Amino acid sequence: MTDAQPVFAALADPTRRALFERLSAQGPASASSLARELPITRQAISKHLAVLDDAGLVERRSAGREVEYRASPRALGEVTTWMQRVGADWEDRLGKLRRAVED
Repeated sequence: MTDAQPVFAALADPTRRALFERLSAQGPASASSLARELPITRQAISKHLAVLDDAGLVERRSAGREVEYRASPRALGEVTTWMQRVGADWEDRLGKLRRAVED
């Protein structure tokens, strides 16, 4: 079973979702460059990126004195697989209930 909690917790915040979407759509960026794009401080961006990193949604890479972050959708894929499995289990249960009610 996949521990989806860190991914859900990370993406529950709209700023972190925006950061992940930005990194996914436009590629790697530093916390400084992301702070220039958003109305929050570089320190706040760094904290949000740390949560995304802990959840496995971004990867860090040193680029000189800066640290660049890139989206790593692997964790999303694992959560998507888990959600599909749980959804299929519920569809099966609901199908059995539907057949029992119809009989």
